[in-house]
Amino acid sequence: MTALLALSASLLTGLADFGGGVLTRRLPALAVVVVSQALAAAALLAAVLATGGWADASPVLWYAVAAGVIGPFAMLAFYRALALGPMGVVSPLATVGVAVPVGVGLALGERPGPGQLAGIAVAVAGVVLAGGPERGGPSAARTALLLTLAAAFGFGANMALIAHASTGGGLLLVLCVQRLVNVAVGGAALLIGLRGTDTSGLLPELRSRLPLLTAVGLADVAGNATYAMASHGGSAAVAAVLASLYPVVTALLARGVLKERLRPVQVVGAGLAVAGTLLLAAA
Repeated sequence: MTALLALSASLLTGLADFGGGVLTRRLPALAVVVVSQALAAAALLAAVLATGGWADASPVLWYAVAAGVIGPFAMLAFYRALALGPMGVVSPLATVGVAVPVGVGLALGERPGPGQLAGIAVAVAGVVLAGGPERGGPSAARTALLLTLAAAFGFGANMALIAHASTGGGLLLVLCVQRLVNVAVGGAALLIGLRGTDTSGLLPELRSRLPLLTAVGLADVAGNATYAMASHGGSAAVAAVLASLYPVVTALLARGVLKERLRPVQVVGAGLAVAGTLLLAAA
């Protein structure tokens, strides 16, 4: 069940990233993040109020607050790095963030077996290659590299914090608090960034894309939820690696929907990711 939930998290996150990527071709990236998260937060808040989820509040909810603060900054660092350095270098580097939840799991005493360790190694290699690293291409600037590593740490820390926050129960409340903080922090950054600029055309563009923005926000929330359930149903290290396979989903969607061609290294990476998944499932 852990493998199935973690793979579902990868699928949902990959769908969210693909939708967000399509939207950022016409809209500011931070606006896409804030609006999609606000729509998801509204749905979560309605669900929490309808189910009486506030009764599940516990001290570990502060971990959800921390995840909500980190999330927007991680996304900002990631998009800024994409603007400064080659995407084929920056994108796969961001996947190393999986080392954070894996490290947390090992620090808490988890000891994956040999088969699981082999599966983790193969899957991580597949994730990195599926991002399409450029061999012999231009090197990312030091600033882009530092921003990418900061984003990777933020993504990994976010996974670990959500998993820990949900140990007290009330997963709906955890995700709701995280999204509300996301919107507050990201919204403040967006207002500061848009100060003094002409935003007359931004609102009509956002309104025309509300359905896709809603889908992106809900898919992201569902991905976080299934990952949290996976991390509590079995090995958190294994769940983190399987949940990080989302670049494969995004790449396949880009190939199928946008007709983008996959480089040979991406095909090899997707194959390794699947092989690693099978090893983990068998173990």
